[in-house]
Amino acid sequence: MTLTSSQSTHTLSVKLPASIQPEMVTISANKGDRLKVVADAWHMEGESHYEWQISFPPYDIDITAVHAKFDPDGRLTIDVKRRSRQYF
Repeated sequence: MTLTSSQSTHTLSVKLPASIQPEMVTISANKGDRLKVVADAWHMEGESHYEWQISFPPYDIDITAVHAKFDPDGRLTIDVKRRSRQYF
């Protein structure tokens, strides 16, 4: 999985095997500004489980603004909106 960041968004991207379909991917928000991504082809035995846990700096992301897209070629892209930083 790769991570690229801009001032407004973190983008996570990974190319999954053809055996992984969109309904086999779970993305969950975890305590402490973390995302957990699990891709599991439960009908297969080998090379069928993938899991990532991504931690972001405290208060850096808006966990309510996470958008995922699964392309026909098997690329999973997750956009996570960053919070705007205000300096005093």
